[in-house]
Amino acid sequence: MVTIRSAAPADMPAVADLWHEGWHDGHAGLVPDGLTALRTPTAFHERTSDRVADTTVAVGLSDGLLGFVMVSGDEVEQVFVGRAARGTGLAVLLLTEGERLVAAAGHDEAWLAVVAGNARARRFYEKSGWHDAGDLPYEVSAGGRTWVSPCRRYTKRVAERARPA
Repeated sequence: MVTIRSAAPADMPAVADLWHEGWHDGHAGLVPDGLTALRTPTAFHERTSDRVADTTVAVGLSDGLLGFVMVSGDEVEQVFVGRAARGTGLAVLLLTEGERLVAAAGHDEAWLAVVAGNARARRFYEKSGWHDAGDLPYEVSAGGRTWVSPCRRYTKRVAERARPA
């Protein structure tokens, strides 16, 4: 049994650990080496402390944290599922929750960035109804400099505007 719920402060250390693992699984060799070196467990723990309000977690009754999604405005910013839960459909549930949160915030369209070389993630988003909207040179500030990761911007309509009568 999996429960999807808003994160609590006590969830964030596990979120940081899962995020670190998942980020390296999906980005190693696809982003600048210097950026990869800066993505340490400590860096992820520092990044999660102020992200409680925009994080939704998936937890198992006996398995603990299985995955999470972070939403910021109209961006589904992070979607990660732990190795043991990959291929179970959990990513679809978390992505759908992210889409719902974007729509509930009043946005008609959601967007996300995916590293251009991450073919597995790109197939997942396309299968989930997201559309490749083109190049997105995603800027990341870390280690006192700005890195540019080659990404693709994906979009999806998440709410329909009311039609005039």
